[in-house]
Amino acid sequence: MMSVGVDVAKATLEVAVWHAGHAVRLGTFAQTADGWADLRNALMALQTTAPDGQPDGQPDGQPDGRRSGRPGASGEPVAIVLEPTGGYELAFALWARQQPGWQVHRPNPARVRAWARSQGGRAKTDRQDALLLARFGASAQPALPVWQPLASEVSEVSELEQLLRRRDEVKDGLERERRRQEHLGVRPEASTTVRASVERLLKTLEDELADLERAIAEQVQRHATLRISKQQLLTVPGVGLRVVLPLLVTCERYHTLAGEHGTAKGVVAYVGLDPPPHESGASVWQRARISRQGDRSLRARLYMGALGALRGDNPVRTFYQRLVARGTPKRLALVAAARKLLAWAWAVFISGEPFDATKTVNLVA
Repeated sequence: MMSVGVDVAKATLEVAVWHAGHAVRLGTFAQTADGWADLRNALMALQTTAPDGQPDGQPDGQPDGRRSGRPGASGEPVAIVLEPTGGYELAFALWARQQPGWQVHRPNPARVRAWARSQGGRAKTDRQDALLLARFGASAQPALPVWQPLASEVSEVSELEQLLRRRDEVKDGLERERRRQEHLGVRPEASTTVRASVERLLKTLEDELADLERAIAEQVQRHATLRISKQQLLTVPGVGLRVVLPLLVTCERYHTLAGEHGTAKGVVAYVGLDPPPHESGASVWQRARISRQGDRSLRARLYMGALGALRGDNPVRTFYQRLVARGTPKRLALVAAARKLLAWAWAVFISGEPFDATKTVNLVA
């Protein structure tokens, strides 16, 4: 099995291969149908040759995606190893799984980072990420589960996710135009034509936002699973209307990715709220910070949800106050509270039952 690590960005794919005991950087490919075809051709060319003995980099006189060496096995199965990147990898993953002899794997980021630490390494660049994923795929085979797209019974989540993303984009545009309107309001010399243009655009964006809000509400109302999960998640302290639907989509995505192996710690790492340590023996290299590997907007919503929960009498506030009493800085305690909130929400999502403090407050995130 040829293990292919792919670091996915919005416009490019950085690709590396672990083949016959060697790590080989295959090159950078466009994140387009033509780029994917170029990647397939490069892998087919590599399958007919053996590694050149260089663990990383290109041999002299050879372009990216081409290798020379002694003959090797042709038609070797291919394992494409991707790390979830918030959606950029989905279209490529769907294309890759249709290629004959290819399997697609999307391992939990926490598992990849833990394995990298066990090997004494930590990726810092896209090229290193690709090499790390290729090595990880080779070490994990055949235990790495094969990725499958969303099942038909939860395909509604994809539509909801797109609606939520578009709503956030329209909200951002609306906020920008409102700030522009305020700025023009304090400038007597501002053009009346520009003022009118801003007002028309504000009206258009407000109408568009209202339409999207209606579409989101209808999407949730149409599907009983989404409707029930939403109501259950709203019982978690700190989960309000602003956070509940993005949180529901994330739980569904992670559940599809991890299956029965999904854990509270895993979903925390998936969102990027896990604090990776930097230490060796008795030396601490730097203060622990969250990994920030997942959805930035969801982390912000969870943080604000935890902040809002501090105003009430609930387990989030109790947890926060206990950390502060132990000497934890308030900001770090608030991040920990957001992490705990996410772990509790995952427990509710998996159990299918409303939040019960007697069952969930002992979860360690």
